Amino acid sequence: MCVIESSPVVETRRLLLRAPGPQDIPAIAQMANDHDIARMTKRMPHPFGPGDAEAFVLAVAAQNPARAATFLIEHEDQGPVGVIGLFEDEDRVPETGYWIGREFWGRGLATEALQGAMVWASKRWKRRALVAGHFADNPASGRVLEKAGFLYTGETRPAFSRARAAEVGTRMMVWLA
Repeated sequence: MCVIESSPVVETRRLLLRAPGPQDIPAIAQMANDHDIARMTKRMPHPFGPGDAEAFVLAVAAQNPARAATFLIEHEDQGPVGVIGLFEDEDRVPETGYWIGREFWGRGLATEALQGAMVWASKRWKRRALVAGHFADNPASGRVLEKAGFLYTGETRPAFSRARAAEVGTRMMVWLA
């Protein structure tokens, strides 16, 4: 019998990945209300206010832990710095997605969080493959995925960006444990 943690916690060298809670709503709203972040995601609206952050925290709490895990990325010194999630979607294997607050870009935090989430997924969630995509106009996200061991599949598919209100070419990648 496989036991699924309802609120897993993952520790990395500098980060703690944990479920977001009500105390995180102000930080999530402040970081996520950045058009340059929202436009690089599929689901995030812009503007993104406290009500959106509260709805996000409630949605995470209601997730089926056998099908999704969403973590707040908390830095040991800086507090919340972003979000990462693993979820079953249209592909046969789970997908991962993430975002990091602008003031924390360029510090390797997305790569570190992604690697921690991948270890958790392979060991605790019994996932042996993950897919991810990045918008073609976001090569920095592609570099994060490459550093974490993802490989390009050669497929570019359209994906809807809520913040852009438009379809965007998405370069697909895969990771195999």
